[in-house]
Amino acid sequence: MLRSDRGTKYNLKKFAKLCEEEGVERQLTVEYAPKQNGVSERKNRTILEMAKSMLKEKGLPNKFWA
Repeated sequence: MLRSDRGTKYNLKKFAKLCEEEGVERQLTVEYAPKQNGVSERKNRTILEMAKSMLKEKGLPNKFWA
């Protein structure tokens, strides 16, 4: 199963055909609604927090934090 928003990355006809051929069920959520995909949002937040911790540990100036 693949869950994604209705953004352009996963809405190509060629990709839809591939999923159908391989038996991958697709669930489309509302575009720009991160609350519908809580697992990936939490993972993204965890990765961002880890990166910020590494930047702070190495003492890099804030200009590199963006």
